[in-house]
Amino acid sequence: MAEITGADAIVESLIANDVDTMFGLPGGQLDHLFDSIYRSERKVNIIHSRHEQGAAYMAFGYAQTTGKPGVFAVVPGPGLLNTTAALCTAWACNSPVLAISGQVHLDGIDSGYGHLHEIPDQLGMISHITKSAERINKGSDTPDVMQRAFEELKSGRPQPVEVEMPMDVMGDSAETRAAVRAERREPPVVDIDQVKAAAKILLAAKNPMIVIGSGALDAGASLLAVAERLQAPVVSKRKGKGVVSDDHYLSQNLPAGHRLWGKADAVLAVGTRLKMPLTMWGKDEQLKLIRIDIDAKEMTRICDPEVGILADADHALTALLSELEHAGGSVSSREEELTNLKLDLRADMLQHVAPQMAYLDTIREVMPRNGYFIDEVTQVGFVSWSGFPVYEPRHFVSAAQQGTLGYGLATALGVAAAHPDKPVVAISGDGGYMFNIQELATAVQYQLNLVSIVFNDNKYTNVQRQQDEWFEGRRICSDLHNPDFMKLADAYGASGYRVNSPESLKEILPKALAENGPTIIEVTIDERMPTPWRYILMEQNRKTLCA
Repeated sequence: MAEITGADAIVESLIANDVDTMFGLPGGQLDHLFDSIYRSERKVNIIHSRHEQGAAYMAFGYAQTTGKPGVFAVVPGPGLLNTTAALCTAWACNSPVLAISGQVHLDGIDSGYGHLHEIPDQLGMISHITKSAERINKGSDTPDVMQRAFEELKSGRPQPVEVEMPMDVMGDSAETRAAVRAERREPPVVDIDQVKAAAKILLAAKNPMIVIGSGALDAGASLLAVAERLQAPVVSKRKGKGVVSDDHYLSQNLPAGHRLWGKADAVLAVGTRLKMPLTMWGKDEQLKLIRIDIDAKEMTRICDPEVGILADADHALTALLSELEHAGGSVSSREEELTNLKLDLRADMLQHVAPQMAYLDTIREVMPRNGYFIDEVTQVGFVSWSGFPVYEPRHFVSAAQQGTLGYGLATALGVAAAHPDKPVVAISGDGGYMFNIQELATAVQYQLNLVSIVFNDNKYTNVQRQQDEWFEGRRICSDLHNPDFMKLADAYGASGYRVNSPESLKEILPKALAENGPTIIEVTIDERMPTPWRYILMEQNRKTLCA
């Protein structure tokens, strides 16, 4: 036991749990916390953003690409509320983000007096988009509360967690035990009977396939071994990209998954909501569904599977592989068939979304294999889900179901902070890029190596396309007035280049990747790019929809 402040106890818990970087903004209710970090001799590196949303997205990018908790700290009330777009993105993407929030004085919470940054029931509000939320009312409780928070971040389904502390508790000293490192709780024990039932279905199948999401990110080796044993193609939309390298014939994109789904007789779904196949493509009696998931709520959310295995993905797949190998026999290679499928779909995309593919091919050719790619809600981003090859897990970052426009720049800075020795490329439309443009100042201040490729057509293209197609061309609020991005880069102290073709991008991108600090590459777009939706919203190809 030692007499320390609540703020010092928080910092000790961060250090005990191997937190090396924190993002945030200082402010009245966090003054003691920032001073504690200063006095700790910067054992926790802190990067301060220019907006709370930026700090939270940076923590999200850090967590997405490391698998470790991404941590940010903000003041309460409007400060915490400013982070909620990023928190709901982390919630949707199963990302372990720790939000540390200040609070008003302990005796002022929910008083309604009008204290600075006071809002009613802050804890209840934030609990709707976090896995857990807890207030530290006594400094001596800090090690226990922080240990529970890190246990939640490391255990089960990863999702964001919030911890808050009143400003007077942060500053007051109390007898407090030493911080401890939280350990991952033991996952559910694999039900071998369920594994045997799954193996029986898969071995009897003539056309098995595997669909994966972020729950498979840490199970790449066992997943590939199961896929090779069954010669089952592995399909992912966004969050599972790179778990099986895209240069392996078994790795297939979403449009390929749609074609394979129509004739599949057994599907193994690993760590995925499986929302699109079940609600848009359909499921009938001929298709047997096996689910592996760490979250019991997901097992039957859309429809009941024939077999459900509640377990850590790697543990379940390892057990499944053992059963498959014990059964003996072999399956003929599908390499030629699946390689031809990849080539056919690539040719199809080169025909129908040629402009987007040309830019994505250029980025892929120039960017090293170990580079990180951050998509955005933009025409090139939509095509990247199926048209951009990824070779390692966690190297493709997306906002997934939230589709949070403007998340990309700040998120990519978190990726750059986590991987200073790796190339990081973020794509964006001109609309989304301006959402967090102030964080370019953060990138310059901390010399974060990020290349932002901004596709500029002076409009919200997707909105305007829908106005033209759905509302007889009645355009409203979809045209944009943009700054001169080259002058903007110069004003911030960043490097800037302007290009107008994939060929000119190919010349500039190597230079940009070699720069120290952030670089903007503006791509001027004169004609609307073709619609990408044929590769996303695909028609029903089984008899019955689950929902």
